[in-house]
Amino acid sequence: MTFLPQKNFDLTYLNTFRLSSKASYGAVLETIEDVPSLLEVIKSLSLDYFVLGGGSNVILRENIDKLAIVNRISGLHLLEDSNTHFRIQVGAGENWHKFVVFTIANDMPGLENLALIPGTVGAAPVQNIGAYGKDVSQFVESVRTVDLDTGVEKIFSHDECKFVYRNSYFKANEYKPMIVSVDIAIPKSWKPDINYADLLKYPGISSTSDPKSIMDAVIDIRTSKLPDYTKQGNAGSFFLNPYVSTQKFQELLDRYPNIKAYPLSEEIYKVAAGWLIDKAGWKGRSLGTPATVHEHHALVIVNNGGATASDILELSDAIKNDVFNKFGIMLEPEPRII
Repeated sequence: MTFLPQKNFDLTYLNTFRLSSKASYGAVLETIEDVPSLLEVIKSLSLDYFVLGGGSNVILRENIDKLAIVNRISGLHLLEDSNTHFRIQVGAGENWHKFVVFTIANDMPGLENLALIPGTVGAAPVQNIGAYGKDVSQFVESVRTVDLDTGVEKIFSHDECKFVYRNSYFKANEYKPMIVSVDIAIPKSWKPDINYADLLKYPGISSTSDPKSIMDAVIDIRTSKLPDYTKQGNAGSFFLNPYVSTQKFQELLDRYPNIKAYPLSEEIYKVAAGWLIDKAGWKGRSLGTPATVHEHHALVIVNNGGATASDILELSDAIKNDVFNKFGIMLEPEPRII
């Protein structure tokens, strides 16, 4: 083995909620070449395991009797520069936002709307991250993986990833197999995508704006809305925006004319979860623990210092039940519970 796992592996600063947490064992995977050694470690410990990227979408319990695998596989390789697109292979452990900045700085526009989303490149397709009208699934060509139970490598095509709203094959399959790298295809037929309320009203942004200006606007908007997890632990947007039928939307619209919702088709509307939580009166509230709904952004739960996973889950359940009782809609949390 080229590396040994650490006992009582501290995860406190490996999750953006800043929850105090320890795994029985932990190992940092820095290169693809270390995968065989990792497989030996897993076999020798006879423990279940989980993979962490940036820790931006997890709720970690205080003591986890598992092997924590921190995926830090790096690498950026331009595979193709054709007349129609750029194709880049990116290591799963690369920081997503830094990758977006890299593409814009190197005249590969397209990902600017996805700037400042926390986490790693490997986690991006798992959650099918998205913002301001774009989803990463629009750019993922393939995903290279390794099954840590068998050692078998597999490349998933775009279709095999089974992308849907904030979901994928990997998320539905209990976050397995482990992602090693992602091939991103960025079309060269770029045009600005600013058909989103916050971007449309942002000063200086228009249909003639360049990619860097749009990226800077997205960064500014996200910074103004979401708290800095290094100062106030959080996992960003905590709940998914729920889908409802047109009939259900009309019922809600009759009761709440200012409801925030967006038509996805003639049959389906997407309702803003933050609006539901705010309307239910949860903004700025807690249950007497350090886990609190952010005072300015109802979709964000924050750790004001010393919160536990139980505190966060208790608050989450209270919000879910209250929103369901008031609106007949059951919210679904985004973060994974470990």
